[in-house]
Amino acid sequence: MGNRDTRVRGIAARAGGWSARHRWAAVGIWVLFVVLAMGLGSAAGTVELKDSDQLSGETGRAAAIAEEAGIDEPAGETVLVQGKDAGVKATSTEFRAAVDAVMKAVEGTGKVTNVTSPYDTETISKDGRSALVQFDMRGEAETAGDRVEPVLKAVEGVQKDHGSVLIEEIGGASMNKTFDDAFGDDFKQAEYSAVPVALGILLVAFGALVAALVPVLLAITAIVATMGLMMIVSHIQPMDDTSSSVMLLVGLAVGVDYCLFYLRREREERAAGRDPETALRIAAATSGRAIIVSGVTVCVAMAGMLFTGIATFKAMGLASLMVVAVAMVGSVTVLPAVLSLLGTRVEKGRIPFLHPDKRRKANGGSGNGSSGNGTSGNGSSGDNGSRFWTSVLRVVLAKPAISLVVAAGALLAIAAPALGMKTQNLTLDQEFGDSLPIVATYERVNEAFPGGSDPAEVVVKAADINSAEVKSAIADFREQAVSSGASRGPVEVTVHDSQNVAFVYVPLVGGSNLDKAEKSLEIIRDEVRPATFGKVDGVEAPVTGQVAGSKDFNDQLVSAVAPVFAFVVVFAFLLMLLSFRSLTIAITSIVLNLLSVGAAYGILVAVFQHGWGASLVGAEGVGAIITWLPLFLFVILFGLSMDYHVFVVSRIREARMRGLTTRDAIQHGVVTTAGVITSAAVIMVAVFAIFGTLSMQSMKQMGVGLAAAVLIDATIIRGVLLPAVMALLGERNWYFPKWLNRLPDLSHDESPEAAASPPPPAVEGERVPV
Repeated sequence: MGNRDTRVRGIAARAGGWSARHRWAAVGIWVLFVVLAMGLGSAAGTVELKDSDQLSGETGRAAAIAEEAGIDEPAGETVLVQGKDAGVKATSTEFRAAVDAVMKAVEGTGKVTNVTSPYDTETISKDGRSALVQFDMRGEAETAGDRVEPVLKAVEGVQKDHGSVLIEEIGGASMNKTFDDAFGDDFKQAEYSAVPVALGILLVAFGALVAALVPVLLAITAIVATMGLMMIVSHIQPMDDTSSSVMLLVGLAVGVDYCLFYLRREREERAAGRDPETALRIAAATSGRAIIVSGVTVCVAMAGMLFTGIATFKAMGLASLMVVAVAMVGSVTVLPAVLSLLGTRVEKGRIPFLHPDKRRKANGGSGNGSSGNGTSGNGSSGDNGSRFWTSVLRVVLAKPAISLVVAAGALLAIAAPALGMKTQNLTLDQEFGDSLPIVATYERVNEAFPGGSDPAEVVVKAADINSAEVKSAIADFREQAVSSGASRGPVEVTVHDSQNVAFVYVPLVGGSNLDKAEKSLEIIRDEVRPATFGKVDGVEAPVTGQVAGSKDFNDQLVSAVAPVFAFVVVFAFLLMLLSFRSLTIAITSIVLNLLSVGAAYGILVAVFQHGWGASLVGAEGVGAIITWLPLFLFVILFGLSMDYHVFVVSRIREARMRGLTTRDAIQHGVVTTAGVITSAAVIMVAVFAIFGTLSMQSMKQMGVGLAAAVLIDATIIRGVLLPAVMALLGERNWYFPKWLNRLPDLSHDESPEAAASPPPPAVEGERVPV
């Protein structure tokens, strides 16, 4: 009866059926789509995010004023000259000789301009031991890092000739070069190693080379196509490197997952004795449908980033949304075509002792056949993973209340540290620790000149920048910035006469300590500015800089939390409600996902903020979570966790529709999906953990947070909490009030086997499909 050609409903089943019947056409259309997307994207080019696009609040307005005026601020560099002994001061002959040598050496490279002496600019520390030689790099600031090496070598040469003083260079260009040299290759290697890692895990999961290659190839083609689409979309919403990296991570994760779900179901049905055509049709109607529900839910979650109003987040959201949509479409169209073309050849390249057939023989059974309850056997159900989860479920279903209390209590305890989460843009020493010499230079400059390495910058725009009123206001501002206690000076001014714009640079008291520096910033913005520039009509004076940018970015993220949270939760709830026609399942899905995200937050705070076990991941002394990560993790995790949830609940509901009791359906659904979810989770955890090994704390936090959340989600949530909750609820799992029947029906597609079986008894409040 399982091989009857029974009509099934649903877009996934229809798409899979068409692709299987027109397999070469489906493959050809997919290849054409990928080639066209990349070709058109390359022709269109990429529009990169500008500073004025990325920044918000006053920092965004300051960048916009500079852009409108056509002012490209050069990359500023600073050379610290510091006496090694207390007796060597800026007034000494040897110190002056070193300063003169630095100025002559950097000018001699021909790469710099506007070289200034500390004796002219008064950039000498209070104790007289330190002085700053300042200059600008010629050319565009964005590419200054590519041209700074001759200057760095010139400064190193001066150091060799003047042993009594310490001579070190720091600035935007030198930092960019240092970071690119140290971490650029490291970061790229992490991205490139993600694919081999995923392939290796798939080889273990499938035990066959061809079967392992199919998911990876689908994910790669989806990523390539999305790269092209990103280039086209960038003309509407500019993109950046971060969005590309996030797209690659998400694309690899969902692309492999979706294909894994589909392929394992098709293989399972063949192992149960069905012919390839029927097995493929069942996979299309069941796993294909779960992929669509999951994909749409993930897309909705990613769309939540658009509500932040922050260009970087909007770019990441669009890039993630597109790659998920492309992977989803590929999984229900070209994948069935490829499986139809391959047939049994998908098992080619079998690896000894890893292929399911070998494992079944080793365990003394075939693993084929259908179980007496009408559910198909799992071709890999005899593996260690399924046996383990069978044992766990036996305990959970025997004592669901105790299991619920223990598992939920453990996750709430893990999540508890998140209540004290502190977010901020990480300073240089927080981001890189003492792994780079330039970090020590940064700290020495900040100690000698608090705030000097990252001063606040006031962009003054007036109808006439040289008018007496404006000049007087600038002079008053310089004086009050110091007298207010917000700065120790020197406050420097650069005037652009033709554009009627001036830049006022204010070193903030607090330096690299963002908490103290933000208090100084508040004094500048709320007290000094209104008392000076505020008294002159028609003058704009937004305050920008690293400290201001961190505060404005944090403020905008905080204001975006509520709308993003509401959008993601409400739409995910509606999708689950319409897809499963169960109010109970929709509610429990949201609660379990929130618990998973909360636990991930707790781990992040415990490790990176409180330092519990920080040495294990190389995160000592960070003390904060980078500003953008909590909202980013919420959106990404809420979307990705739906993969597993939809897949498991779909199998449980499918078994329930075939007439099993809810408890038996739970057992069937969790055990038969254990292998595929374990494989998918191991891939995600491994890929995310790669980023957790990087030296940059922001990337480390992202990798650890994602890996921990996926691990919790695939084990405690799906293996213990979900079955415990559903076992306690019993038939109430399928509760769907009659007044909700007017809502659109996106419920479960039936497999041919389910459609041909006698319908199970109806549950009150639920309309059982026919």
